[in-house]
Amino acid sequence: MNIGFLGLGKLGLPVALAIESKGHRVLGTDINDLTLRNIRFKTLNYKEEGAEELLKNSKIELKNISKIVEESDIIFVPIQTPHEEKYEGITRIPKERADFNYQYLINGIKELNDEIEKQGKDKVVIIISTVLPGTITKFIKPILGSHLKLCYNPFFIAMGTTINDFLQSEIILFGVDDEHAANKAEEFYKTINNSPFFKTTIENAELIKVVYNTFISTKISMINTIMETCHHLPNTNVDEVSRALSLCTDRIISPKYLFGGMGDGGGCHPRDNIALSYLAQKLNLSYNWYDNIMKQREKQTEWLADLCIQHAQGKQINILGKCFKPETNLTLGSPSILLKNILEEKGQKVVMWDPWVDDKDIMKIKDIYKWDQEPQLFFIGTKHEVWHEFFFMKDSVVIDPFRYLKTHDNITYIPIGKNESTR
Repeated sequence: MNIGFLGLGKLGLPVALAIESKGHRVLGTDINDLTLRNIRFKTLNYKEEGAEELLKNSKIELKNISKIVEESDIIFVPIQTPHEEKYEGITRIPKERADFNYQYLINGIKELNDEIEKQGKDKVVIIISTVLPGTITKFIKPILGSHLKLCYNPFFIAMGTTINDFLQSEIILFGVDDEHAANKAEEFYKTINNSPFFKTTIENAELIKVVYNTFISTKISMINTIMETCHHLPNTNVDEVSRALSLCTDRIISPKYLFGGMGDGGGCHPRDNIALSYLAQKLNLSYNWYDNIMKQREKQTEWLADLCIQHAQGKQINILGKCFKPETNLTLGSPSILLKNILEEKGQKVVMWDPWVDDKDIMKIKDIYKWDQEPQLFFIGTKHEVWHEFFFMKDSVVIDPFRYLKTHDNITYIPIGKNESTR
């Protein structure tokens, strides 16, 4: 294929070289004279594994934007979205927060779109710049004409190893706005690697990209807290601790627990975090990360309580499930019981029932609480399978933090974390 690049900087050029190494013709441009000089004279002013060798034999063609549009099958847009220096992590965190600067991206897309519309032929354009969720819908789509077929495909790469990270992608994250364009891109990627092609909404792709990076930051923060803990405790070694944790590929390094829902529970997690929070205070750690974990759990549960109150609008509030683990009667450390306690703290009257713990006679329970006589609010506190068969009276509200129940025409069903209201 003929692959165009609107931007050949520290991200664009290594990716362009990787694509060229797979037999594709690459053409592109950049607004930076030093970048263009690097390509012409086959030199680099930065470190990138494998780039210098590929650049020596590269035949990347520098073209103006008109030729790029005319001759390309797919056009990648890796234009920078910079932050001010005070947001780069080299100074103390400022009190105010700010979004990325999208002006370079907006200007580049506008110029590209104008040329595509001028030529009057459909072109697949793939933005790979890092943006916050909602950015493309707010700033990019309003300036597009009918011939620019948009996709969003941010990469999971690290500067310095971009070429290998691109060629050996964990996944190909692809935000779809046009199915035909996505299908064409998927065919192209089959010539690059065998990585899973993960299609989703543009908004999901925007969020996944930045959350991926933040997930890594969270991991680093956690292990650095453990490092500091070890520094204060005799006969401890952070490298031994992390080596043991890295071998735990069933729960810690795996897809397990990567599922939005209630906070953790049981006889270990909450109590261990609270105990470590005490230890952190005793050791006077620079930051009590363990305390932070428990505060997040509590604050999220309080948010769920407020959500119940907001949607109840005078209806009886019922929590279905007391257990922290489905299909068991284990209630120790249960986040749904924490939810009940917080609701009652806020002055709400709450009914809580779990067939694995309480009286299993649903008919008797139903009569006691008038579940089949008046609309009420139900919160799914435990992911028991029995709730699939549960009767929800017409006009009831069902809040499901696990998003696993079927919707019903006669109720208001709220699957938390699944916001498709604009679709």
